[in-house]
Formats: sequence, C-alpha cells, structure tokens
Amino acid sequence: MKRIEVLIVDDSASVRQTLTRIIEDTVDIEVIGAASDPFVAVAKIAERVPDVIILDIEMPRMDGLSFLQEIMSQHPIPTIICSSLAIEGSDSIMKAFAYGAVEVITKPRLGTRQFLEESSITICDAIRAASQARVAAVVRPREAAPQKKLSADAVLPTPKKRVLTETTEKVIVVGASTGGTEALRVFLEALPEDSPGVVIVQHMPENFTRSFAERLDSLCKVRVKEAANGDAVLRGLALIAPGNLHTLLRRSGANYYVETKEGPLVTRHRPSVDVLFRSTATNAGRNAIGVIMTGMGDDGSKGMKEMRESGAFNVAQDEDSCVVFGMPKEAIRLGAVDQVLPLDQIGAFVYRKALGR
Repeated sequence: MKRIEVLIVDDSASVRQTLTRIIEDTVDIEVIGAASDPFVAVAKIAERVPDVIILDIEMPRMDGLSFLQEIMSQHPIPTIICSSLAIEGSDSIMKAFAYGAVEVITKPRLGTRQFLEESSITICDAIRAASQARVAAVVRPREAAPQKKLSADAVLPTPKKRVLTETTEKVIVVGASTGGTEALRVFLEALPEDSPGVVIVQHMPENFTRSFAERLDSLCKVRVKEAANGDAVLRGLALIAPGNLHTLLRRSGANYYVETKEGPLVTRHRPSVDVLFRSTATNAGRNAIGVIMTGMGDDGSKGMKEMRESGAFNVAQDEDSCVVFGMPKEAIRLGAVDQVLPLDQIGAFVYRKALGR
C-alpha cells in the first residue's frame, strides 16, 4: 500500500522535527518535505505534490490562511491546520475551514513538543482522514492502520433495559467529523425557529467549539451555543458538545437536558458520537431522530444502531455530499439507518419527520 505523503509547513524547526518524528513512526504515512514558510512550500510542491499538507497559520513572509486560499484555488490539496490559534478559538480557524481546511490540530504556545508527542494518535488519524477528503477531482482512498479503541462502554454502560418514554417531545441528535463544520451549517440553516431541540457532537479541539457555535448562531434561525453541563434541550436551540468533554442526553420527567463529563477517548474521540447516541437511545427512544454526517471512521455507528433498536428514526448523509463517507457508511452497513439523503435535504426532512409528516 502506498504511504500517505505529507508536507509540513511551519516556521518552528522544533515543530517540524517533532511532527516528522511522529509521522515516521507509522507504517502508512511518510513526510516528503518540511518548509519554514509558504514560499519554500510552493517550491517543494512544484517538485512533488503531497497527499496532505500540515499548515501553521502564523508564519513570516506569508500567513497560512493566504497560502491556503492560493493552494485550494489553484491545486486543491487536503490541508490540516496545526496552530496555537485553535487553542484560542479565533476567527482565523473558522476562516481556515471556509477556505477548505479539512482538519484542525491544536498547538499550545508553550510545551508544544511534549503536546504533539502526546497527541501522536490524534495527529496521525487526522492525516488519514485528510487523505480521504474530497478536495480534488480524484482522491485515492486509504484505510487507516488498525488501532485499539474504546467503545461507549468506557463512559456509559450498555443499558440492560430501554427507558419507556412518556413524553411526546422530539429531540434531534447529530454526529459529524471531517467536513462536518460546513455540513452542520447547511443542516442548521435549514431548521426553522420552532425546531425540536438539537444536540450535536462535532469532532473538534477544546476551546474551539465556542467560536464555532457563535458563528453558527449568527447564521441560523435556531439559537446555537456551546453546551454546558445541565443545559436544557429546548425548541429552537442547538447545543454543540464542548471539545474534550463527552456530552450525553439525559431526562428529567418530560424534559431533556445534557450532561458534559470527562472520560476516556471513545472510538479515539472525546466528545464521542457513540456516547451521545447511546445516551439518546436510553433516554429518548422513539422520540429521537438521529443524524450521522460526513467523517472518517465509525464513531456513532454502534450508538445509532442502539437508537434504532430503541425506536428512533435515523438519517445518514449520502456519499456524494460527504467530504469523507466513513461514519455514514459504517452506520448504513450496520443496518442503523432508515433514510439516506443528500446534505441539502436533511434539515427539511428531519423537521418534517419531527412533526409526524
């Protein structure tokens, strides 16, 4: 199998060396070049086009965002942003997604080398996901190297008995990963002000989900906010799971609320879609509608199957509209999905379904 070829663009020699060492320890990824700024990167790309670019934002001579715009307009290459701005949740990261970046890796201003070494699995998974992203006419799909991963059992035990729901209030739960930032915008913009409450897990770095929620709130008819522990799930409100915390749907009488909690990585993610979906199967049952969107891997597929077994209705984004058709594909394969739809139809369909139409 051909290895995934990576170009690192970062003005820090320490970061370039650390990322190179991490990547070279894998069997399916290799570094074919490292550049201290975008001008050097352009020269290297002219000699050999990588499968994935890892790109810093703050660099001399040309900033990463300007370089990203040039690359995506002239020769689209799947690009991962690796920046300290992700920690701060700045608008620059939202612009990076809008310009075509497919993943974000947080990079602290202090202790960067140790952080990157501890995040090696996350980094390599991000590279594998990016290598499958549809940003070019032809994408060579690759399978990620098998790695041990925990299931939702690590956070939420398998329920011995499904909760019988007495309320008629509907709730919508959504899971997304690579490509999900724009997919969620399309989905939420289609929902009217009286939409049933929505709870979303988007794989995203810590301290970044707040700015993501604020951006969506400015664009959508429904209110959008980063979820906080104990938040009520209300009509006209969408809650985004905070980065680095699992988010669960809970129930008190006829009312739903969310619980945010620490815990181990589940399917190599925190927050995990499987954790949200399992808690929804237990606490909402047939009153829930599940949506699984673009993303690499299988997070959410088992939880979605549990939702369907509890009576929920589930929707998957179709392959043609996905950036990476991984998570929806696995849910479909497990028989967890009732309907497969293009992205631009999901919002309206889910709203009509919630109304019983």
